[in-house]
Amino acid sequence: MSVSAQTGDAGRDRAGTRVTYRGAVYPAEELARGSAYEIFSGTEVPGFEWAPRPGAPLPWRRFVHASEVTGVSGAAVPAEEPDDPLLVPLHRERDWAQVQALTQQPAAAGHPLLATLRASARIRRGTRMVKVLSARQLAGHVRGWLPHGFCHREHDVAHLRTPAGLAVLRTDGEVGPEGRDVVYALRWRAADPGDYDLPVGDAHRGLTALPAHDRLGAPVLGTGFAPSDTQVIPEFVTRDFADLPMPANATLLAYPAEGVEVVLYTYQAEQRGWLRMAGPRWRHLLAAVPGLSPDQEYVPVTEPAGSTRLVGSYAGGEYEAVADLPGGFRVLAMTRTARYPVESVGRRLRYACWRDVECLVLREEAGWLRLRLRRPDPESVTATGAQCQERGVYETWAPAVEVTDDRIVDLPLAA
Repeated sequence: MSVSAQTGDAGRDRAGTRVTYRGAVYPAEELARGSAYEIFSGTEVPGFEWAPRPGAPLPWRRFVHASEVTGVSGAAVPAEEPDDPLLVPLHRERDWAQVQALTQQPAAAGHPLLATLRASARIRRGTRMVKVLSARQLAGHVRGWLPHGFCHREHDVAHLRTPAGLAVLRTDGEVGPEGRDVVYALRWRAADPGDYDLPVGDAHRGLTALPAHDRLGAPVLGTGFAPSDTQVIPEFVTRDFADLPMPANATLLAYPAEGVEVVLYTYQAEQRGWLRMAGPRWRHLLAAVPGLSPDQEYVPVTEPAGSTRLVGSYAGGEYEAVADLPGGFRVLAMTRTARYPVESVGRRLRYACWRDVECLVLREEAGWLRLRLRRPDPESVTATGAQCQERGVYETWAPAVEVTDDRIVDLPLAA
């Protein structure tokens, strides 16, 4: 008997979408515009967990990626073009388990199969990116931190919906008590594919050589994939580990043990702050966030503006711009009539060199510069005394008078 027959009419009525998984048909809920599905069963099935919650059609459930599903019916037509799936040539002598094992072997970093697999995970303008956060990191972003460091395409991680599943993507080291009950995330749209690098090759080889006492989070394998016993998740880093300007309508999310996605805040670019979206039912999820009141409706950004911003041109003038994707770039203005589409746009940031180490300048205070290493490795970390802030991100203070090659750079984007 098929699983669809066992679930009964109640499952059919409450979940219009149905997917075929491992030869059986299940009622399902679509996640991330069809990138993954939550599938349900009325009886215990291997791999499913007992997790009844309000709104679920049946008490047994499992999260599966779209690549694991062989058929879908009743799903809504996607409103936008989906992201490219991971593609890899398989044959009788190489199954998916062997490919997954290959992604975990640093010695295989240059393998042609991995190169093919990595190349299929393309970022385009408007691709939704995700960075998993701790409570401390969430508080930092609410105060003004910008997207930076390791991140992932939402399409590749949409099936990871619980704190236990998302733990593999955390960048802050050990999971604290709050990490067992809730995990947070920042989601934004990519403004330009050139803003991201794959952590592979000579440019990032130093990350793989950093000893355990000099790093936070999981080791960097050098294959371009996250360390995991079961998953195949391509990793990305922001170019030079730089901050990226916060796009309009970025969101801060929470994933509690129930397996639901809760939108906590959405970014209001003109007001330079975060508007709270979580209702009373979910405000307890903010209790572990330091320095943040769950009852505060709007949180203005109080940190310095950061090390980067978008600059656009319009009618011969230069203006601060904002990425309002998927639509494009426009002048950052409080009034709607002044939000003109820019004619050209670039990302402006500041580079410098200290003790022969290439750095980004994050900010300047009383004659000192806050620097972030562009290509961290054991030698540059030792030379600068940089401290690991999160996985792959190393920062230090330097006297401004000792810094050389201090310059402002504009990286052009296609408007």
